[in-house]
Amino acid sequence: MKKEDIITYYFENDGDIPNNILPVVIYKNALQHVLNKDFEHLFCQNGWANNWHDIILTEDHFHSNTHEVLGLQSGKVSLMLGGKNGEIVNVETGDVIILPAGVGHYSVDNSVEYQFVGGYPNGVEWNLKFSLKKEDSPSILAEIANIPIPQKDPLFGTDGPLSTYWKC
Repeated sequence: MKKEDIITYYFENDGDIPNNILPVVIYKNALQHVLNKDFEHLFCQNGWANNWHDIILTEDHFHSNTHEVLGLQSGKVSLMLGGKNGEIVNVETGDVIILPAGVGHYSVDNSVEYQFVGGYPNGVEWNLKFSLKKEDSPSILAEIANIPIPQKDPLFGTDGPLSTYWKC
């Protein structure tokens, strides 16, 4: 992938959403760079399993026990990333978003005319959290800090660009 096809966002803890020191990484029109155009197959091949096909919740949430990959299989949607101080990101068919554990995300429009394929490193069973204020904040922050960086990029495997952006 060309560097101009990769977008990164860094978000800080806003009191409700913990976010992460690792950036959100977005591959724009990622499928043009791979032979197999099936997100689920590519994710599984690279160890990002426990896949699902669906839309994104319209309520801000995060996962404290795993990173997440979202590949937009069809349609377009606007997502809010990073909590109340975050960014609205417009996503189109073929885009991939790699979310570090703790990063808030939700759909800002009420469209259901899109579909993501999601996955998690090593097929982790993800949890669902809505606010640090409603949960045990110190244990959530510790959990996020201890999640290892995945060994493979969800699309490109061992030599993928994710390793450039996610370093210990």
